[in-house]
Amino acid sequence: MDLSAFPRRFARSRRFSLGAPNRFTVSPDGRRVVFTRTRDGLDPLGELWLYEDGRERLLASPRAADGEIPEAERIRRERARERSGGIVSYATDRDVRLVVHTADGALHAVRTSGGAPFPLPAAGPAVDPRPSPDGRHVAYVTDGALRVMSLDGVERLCLAPEAPEVAYGLAEHAAAESMGRQRGYWWAPGGDALLVARVDPTPMPLWHLGDPADPAKPPRAFRYPAAGTANAEVTLHVVTLDGERTEVVWDRAAFEYLATVHWDAHGPVIGVQSRDQRLLHVLEVDPDTGATRLLHERRDRAWVELVPGTPARTASGTPAVPWERGGTRRLRIGDFLTPDGLQVAEVLGTDGERVLFTAWDGPFERHVWSYGPEGGLVRLSREPGVHTAAMGGPTVVLDSRTPDGHCVTVLRDGEPVGTIRSLVADPLVVPRPEFLTLGGRELPGTLFLPSWHEPGARRLPVLLFPYSGPGVRLAVRARTWAACVAQWFAEQGFAVLTVDGRGTPGRGPAWEKAVHGDQLTPVLEDQIDGLRAAAAHCPDLDLGRVGIRGWSFGGTLAAAAVLRHPEVFHAAVSGAAPSDQRLYDTHWKERFLGHPDEEPENYARSSTIHDAPLLRRPLLLVHGMADDNVAAAHTLRMSAALLAAGRPHSVLPLSGATHMAGGGSAGQLLLFELDFLRNALNH
Repeated sequence: MDLSAFPRRFARSRRFSLGAPNRFTVSPDGRRVVFTRTRDGLDPLGELWLYEDGRERLLASPRAADGEIPEAERIRRERARERSGGIVSYATDRDVRLVVHTADGALHAVRTSGGAPFPLPAAGPAVDPRPSPDGRHVAYVTDGALRVMSLDGVERLCLAPEAPEVAYGLAEHAAAESMGRQRGYWWAPGGDALLVARVDPTPMPLWHLGDPADPAKPPRAFRYPAAGTANAEVTLHVVTLDGERTEVVWDRAAFEYLATVHWDAHGPVIGVQSRDQRLLHVLEVDPDTGATRLLHERRDRAWVELVPGTPARTASGTPAVPWERGGTRRLRIGDFLTPDGLQVAEVLGTDGERVLFTAWDGPFERHVWSYGPEGGLVRLSREPGVHTAAMGGPTVVLDSRTPDGHCVTVLRDGEPVGTIRSLVADPLVVPRPEFLTLGGRELPGTLFLPSWHEPGARRLPVLLFPYSGPGVRLAVRARTWAACVAQWFAEQGFAVLTVDGRGTPGRGPAWEKAVHGDQLTPVLEDQIDGLRAAAAHCPDLDLGRVGIRGWSFGGTLAAAAVLRHPEVFHAAVSGAAPSDQRLYDTHWKERFLGHPDEEPENYARSSTIHDAPLLRRPLLLVHGMADDNVAAAHTLRMSAALLAAGRPHSVLPLSGATHMAGGGSAGQLLLFELDFLRNALNH
């Protein structure tokens, strides 16, 4: 293992994400697969590729690194956690014959049948271009306006903003960051109309994000929906290509959030959610009148979990919707119910009467499943790992993270017929996790020991590396970037433990919702119980030297660990951590803690800033100064509270870094953390 080169490789590969094929689109006949991928595991520029007849062919490549990116596109990439540059997204027509994308600051199209990419004369910097299903037109957003052009360059302005901050066709912050809805407009199947979101952000508070490293640069003003404050005003409109416009009508006072939108052959369907997120209505939309009709309702005493890809409908109109009973999140497809214990994660798509979805099967693995009336329920992924997929006709592209790394397999009628190359960089370390179920709650955990360690030869300081929050699992049977980092720390002489406790996905609704009203107490209990159970399993763990590191929610958890349980945790690295939960966004935070004006005690229990006077252990706070998701104000206020209480601590500001904290600083940050933890734990 080349341990010295790992931090630089980790940074240059953007957490080993470069070189991985992704964003697969499969044609309805299953013959063509479009995807993006960089040239290799260290090349930051994405390209557009086609897989057909068992061969890969380059469709389009950017000429150079990204130039000036439109602000709306920069925000879209940040919300989508884009780590590469160049061609990072695209869209196709129904038959996957025409592909449109942006590159080098301009709008381009390319045909999968052959030929070079050709420019499309957009009226301004294009954001989120999408061809109509029939391939005759291309829609895009520029300066908040939705425009549509024909391929011969004839363009029309469909919807123009009525005020400076209004935008058509873009997702608002809460939708893109917390609901999983990255889009703001959808084509009708016939290509003659669009369903378009109008976003007015002016009710939201105005925030300012400056660059402390450049005092001559004016701060960026942006709207942020902090918990308890107003959301953006979002409406939905049907606009035809001949200029007719109809507003979609629902009770927006009762259902503040536009959570999901889909337009299939049976018509438009939207999901609208109440502010407290305990009620979700799925509505059928009449595109001629804008009237809506209730199709399905979901209620929950804590919150209604939005399952990606739902609601979905088969060719006959049979709905596929989540159904939660008896500790399992199941999928109801007509009269069929997925089995008890199989925790549905996402619906990937439908083809005819077949539904493709992912589900957690056991504590460490997520697999791809298919259900249809003829074939029944079939698991398509066979190897241990974390899998997802894309489907078209008889073809399924299986995207797999396994203990051996990343691989993409092309299946036809369920059998492998080819592969799409993954060019992810060699991580230079080989993860060697031991998979454990810990304590009475059978917490999923992974324990990484040094490859050179001999049992009983020496006691090892322990480093907990959790996220343990909503939407993310780290203790999985796959070679992820987190597993590589954990093994790198282990090779430095630590026993590294990752525990996925209550609040994490894949163990059922009750497990996820055990954090309702208090996001820290049960999660900390699980980390402590997992640590003690791991030490009972492996006596070489030194419980007198325990550190913890985490980012985002994991950063809040790390700070809370040393503040509230200094008898267990002896040092912490807290990165990009929300310290005052009132400063995080409405949809995400109110889901777990309610409205801060109505349940302030929940926010007090879940905010570390109130615990500042309790600090007795070494604490390193790290934050990107350009973070517009978890603002650096969290860390600055936390530091001020610690200083006011007379509690020594360290602060590392990352100039120009966003919430992703990528780039060259990622490798140096690992080395900085390592030195801090060694000193703090006398290692």
